[in-house]
Order: sequence, then C-alpha cells, then structure tokens
Amino acid sequence: MNSDPAPESPAAFGPSDDGLQRLWTPHRMVYIGGQDKPADGTTQQCPFCRIPAGDDEQGLVVARGERCYVVLNLYPYNSGHMMVLPYRHVSDYTDLTDAETVELAQMTQQAMRVSRAVHSPAGFNLGINQGEVAGAGIAAHLHQHVVPRWLGDANFLPVVGQTKALPELLADTRRRLADAWKTAGGREEN
Repeated sequence: MNSDPAPESPAAFGPSDDGLQRLWTPHRMVYIGGQDKPADGTTQQCPFCRIPAGDDEQGLVVARGERCYVVLNLYPYNSGHMMVLPYRHVSDYTDLTDAETVELAQMTQQAMRVSRAVHSPAGFNLGINQGEVAGAGIAAHLHQHVVPRWLGDANFLPVVGQTKALPELLADTRRRLADAWKTAGGREEN
C-alpha cells in the first residue's frame, strides 16, 4: 500500500506532519527569478532610466524634481516604500554632482514628510545599497530607499513565512503619495 499523499492533497506540497500552515505567494517568484532585473548595467537596460520617460502612474512615479525623482518600489518591503534616485545613470554615491546630492537629500526629506501625512509611520529605514554585494537589486543606478515602519510590522509573516502582507495596491499608494506630495508643496513636474 502506497502511503504517499494524493497529488491534489495539501500534504503533497510540503513536509508532512510538521504542524505548519503554508501561505503560498507565487507572485514573488518573478522577483526571485529576476524577471525585472536588467540584463546588464547599461542605460538601455536600466528600468530607472526608462521610468521617467513614461507615464507616471504606470511607472509608479510619485514626484519629479530637476535632477532626481521619487518612485514606489515595485517589490516593497512595506506599503509606501519609495525610492529617490537621480535621472542620471550613475551607480556610486560619490559620483553624484553636488546638485544631485542636495536634491536627493531634499527629496528624501520630503518623501518622509509625505509618508507621515499619508500613512503615519512610527519610523523609517533609509538606505542606499551600494553595489550588488551590498544588496542592490539594480546596482548600476543609485537609489535611496525610504521605507516607512510601524510597530509590529515585522510580525511572523516575514520572519517565519518569508512573506510580506501589504494592505494597499501599488497604484492606490502611488496616487495617495503623489497627491499628498503636490499639496505639501513638493516640486512636481509632469
């Protein structure tokens, strides 16, 4: 007699009798598999160089400045996870011009203000992953992460289940942040 579970049985998809429930998130496989990662570090392959030339809603652009722009992260750590980046294709923080450095910092501050107005986070993680070895998913184009944080947002799902529950669709988050950016006096072109 065969004791293997039937192929359609939930037990067929994981270790048997381990007492754990499974929350399947197959939509994350495109990110894990590198679907949206550029083939190389050229401007032609860089999504951060293409985004500003397109539609703000489709590109998830929240705000535009003269030298930098703000975009929602397509694979957010939390709702409202924005990135501030220069239009210019540059990979190293030390290669930014003085004007790009100032605008990147100012837009990061404004991203925090707008996020506070829209989502009321308890804190933020700010950071630049410099190079692939440091965790940069797209190392060829510098980007500053602005990740809103709330008490208890690191619950069992990301810790145990390696899954993040996001309560709002990216399009809705982009609209709310872009609207708040405009009313907060942030610079908006387009």
